[in-house]
Parts: sequence; C-alpha cells; structure tokens
Amino acid sequence: MPLPSAAAPSDPQVLVDINTTPLIDVMLVLLIMLIITIPIQLHSVNLNLPTPSPNPPQKPPEVVQLQVQANGSYIWNGEPVANAGELQSRLHAIAVRAEVPELHIKPERDAHYKYVATALAGAQREGLKKLGIVNSAE
Repeated sequence: MPLPSAAAPSDPQVLVDINTTPLIDVMLVLLIMLIITIPIQLHSVNLNLPTPSPNPPQKPPEVVQLQVQANGSYIWNGEPVANAGELQSRLHAIAVRAEVPELHIKPERDAHYKYVATALAGAQREGLKKLGIVNSAE
C-alpha cells in the first residue's frame, strides 16, 4: 500500500466537508416543536376580595371636620378649639361612640406640619381608624 506523496499533484484530493444545511433545518423544526409544546404560564395574583353586601348603607357616615390654621389653632366643625388638651378630649369623645365618625383633617396651605402631626398623633392615641386629610387647594 503506497503512501501518498506530496509530489503527485495529479491525485484527486478528498474533501471532507459536512453539509450543515439539513442539520440547521432539523434543529429549527425541533425548536419550533419545543416552543409549541411548552404550556403557556399565566401570571396571576390571588386576591381576597370582599363579598358585596346585599344592602348598601342607608345613610352617609357622620363626618367631623378639623381645620388646622396657619397659626396653630384648630377649628372643630366650625367651632374654635382652645388648646391641644381640648382637641384631645374632643377626639376621645368621638372615639368612644358606638358609631365612630370619620375625621377629616383640613390643614391650611401655610400651616406647619407639626400642628397637623399633633392632630394625627391625637387621633392615633384615641384609636381612630377612619380619618383622612382633605386637600385645601384653592
């Protein structure tokens, strides 16, 4: 068995190349089949929503308006409050009622936050849960 020599150029060279086009076609078909067979995952959030009551409330809830003035004074439903102690006693009076009213705090535009924070802290001490801050934009 003679060894091939580099000096014999008339011998045909054997080309060893793999045709990759059919392999790519097969891989694309497999990829498409994989994408089709994967189940679609739905992202959902479980919420515990309240059940609707059959009868809506008959009367609107009672609302107490507390205005915070720029000078630090308070106005309770249109009546001026003398000091922070009287404000606390009024907050206690509505907190012990059978049906606790909503407390709407309406600070003036120039009122310092410490006066609003005093009213909020008093409401928190009395355990009032229904309160809101009313926008006083004019």
